[in-house]
Amino acid sequence: MLPSLDARNVERFANLALACIQREYPNKIAHVLNSDADARPPRELTPAFYGCFDWHSSVHGHWLLVRLLRLFPNSSFESAAREALRANLTAENLAKESDYLHGEGRASFERPYGLAWLLQLCAELYEWDDPDSHTFAQHIRPLEEAVVHRISAWLPKLPYPVRSGEHSQTAFALGLILDYARVMMETGFEQLLRASALRLYLVDHHAPLHFEPSGEDFLSPSLAEADLMRRALDAEEFAIWLRRFLPQLPDHGHAQWLQPAVSPDRADGKLAHLDGLNLSRAWMLEGIASALSQSDPRLPAVESAARQHAEAGLAAVTGEHYEGGHWLGSFAVYLVTRRGIRA
Repeated sequence: MLPSLDARNVERFANLALACIQREYPNKIAHVLNSDADARPPRELTPAFYGCFDWHSSVHGHWLLVRLLRLFPNSSFESAAREALRANLTAENLAKESDYLHGEGRASFERPYGLAWLLQLCAELYEWDDPDSHTFAQHIRPLEEAVVHRISAWLPKLPYPVRSGEHSQTAFALGLILDYARVMMETGFEQLLRASALRLYLVDHHAPLHFEPSGEDFLSPSLAEADLMRRALDAEEFAIWLRRFLPQLPDHGHAQWLQPAVSPDRADGKLAHLDGLNLSRAWMLEGIASALSQSDPRLPAVESAARQHAEAGLAAVTGEHYEGGHWLGSFAVYLVTRRGIRA
């Protein structure tokens, strides 16, 4: 059983997002310059998602606030969160975000990680029945449509999966985007995503889990793939596929088969990734467990490893260093609120 979100932790995670979504600097922009006119500060280039060090972290910082407002109404941070969201998610700001995405040389901008989180934000707004959410959803719609179009055009051309442990990984992004398509009941888009997942991953076997983690991973290539495939296959098919893909999963409740990572320096932005790896591993293991039957002998080992990684990951979400504080709260909220796992 994962830790629950009590009022203190809800407020703590919300405050991590509130501390950064309107904090412009330091900032790392992935920006193609076509002329001197493109040399502008982040708040002018992407006026909705300019904070939190980088675009994708800003996007999932907004997602964090929307999710907590939806799940925990009347919390202590509600007024501050609504004020920040209203200031950033204006029609004008989001129109400029859409214009930016269509700019020359930006075909691969934030693809696929940031785009996946943008669609998660849209799904969260759709599921939150609130006057603010209806307004924000209307404002973000042109950007949302542009992202869906971009993913739809890109996936059929992608010849191989990207198996990195960082932002370029395709399995993680496809999982988030597939959840979006199902929430929004976009059946055509869902069919494309599922077909792409099967094309890219169905024949995989004997994942080299012993190669993980790489030194700067915040996503597990192997577990993210399994977490995607439990969404793309029915339960019986997934159980068979998983046996072939991760034959090293023990048939007993021994947690030592997969150990949490340890960050040697949380003030180093890249090494702080390892704290995020523990959080994402935990939710991916929870996702895998949710697709296995209660009688599956692998289930205790999967659940035990999930608990172990959740404890290690959540203990690191302190906000002491901005290098982790600007994004780890989103990963913690995704984990503890069981986003992506069907009831």
